[in-house]
Amino acid sequence: MEKTFKPLSGYVMLFVILSGPIAIAFGIMIENPIPIIIGALAFLLMVGGFNIVSPNGSAVLTLFGAYKGTIRDNGFFWVNPFFKRQKISLRARNLDTPPIKVNDNIGNPIKIGAVVVWKVKETHKAAFDVDDYQNFVNIQSEAAIRKLAGAYPYDDLEDEHNGVTNHLTLRSGGVEIDERLEEALTRRLEIAGIEVIEARISYLAYSEEIVSAMLQRQQATAIIAARKKIVEGAVLMVDDALVQLSEREIVELDQDKKAAMVSNLLVVLCSDKAANPIINAGTLHN
Repeated sequence: MEKTFKPLSGYVMLFVILSGPIAIAFGIMIENPIPIIIGALAFLLMVGGFNIVSPNGSAVLTLFGAYKGTIRDNGFFWVNPFFKRQKISLRARNLDTPPIKVNDNIGNPIKIGAVVVWKVKETHKAAFDVDDYQNFVNIQSEAAIRKLAGAYPYDDLEDEHNGVTNHLTLRSGGVEIDERLEEALTRRLEIAGIEVIEARISYLAYSEEIVSAMLQRQQATAIIAARKKIVEGAVLMVDDALVQLSEREIVELDQDKKAAMVSNLLVVLCSDKAANPIINAGTLHN
């Protein structure tokens, strides 16, 4: 468990340590080696206890393998010279993972990368519970991204294996996908005392070997959706035209004429090219 260590002021101890050279000078003056030896040993021993902690920095202190505490205040301090000091930065850091190749939920090869903003929250865990906390963050971040990519499909396409449609996808999930990545990273990095400030997908694309085929599939899906909307609108327009012709008694149409009119209107309205009308010079019945 992390403990906060309150060190002595380095400025106060600086004046105390200056007594060593004074004792050495006094021993020389009286030609007595004892003050010289004591002053020299005290000075050499105590001068090794000075420690500087920068803003948003910390120093983890151990004495012969025993954890004694962490200095979180910034400034000039003095601690036991026998303390081993491990500097750990408390600043926020960015991890921009390079795109890695994985398979999504339905087996499509994709490339995915993420940006993770993190910082050390508990120095005790970062120093002693993992071997190298920075490398631990790198490896666990990649593992979390791989697991996330395998849990969701890249796009909202029908899964051929089970016939269901996944509504949450990597491409359209947005904030929700980022939140799930952040939750996964928080669970994984908690053991090292790491706080995940933010995690988001920064790169997402199909792998090179299928990008052309999937692009064609996306285009086909978009065309089908657009055609469906066009047909729905055309049917409404034809229905409205027939209703108005009937209500205003502009022309009386039998079932065959209505069928022909519906066919012609749908061709005109649903065609992706401009219609070329054919003028009927005869009567309506010819």
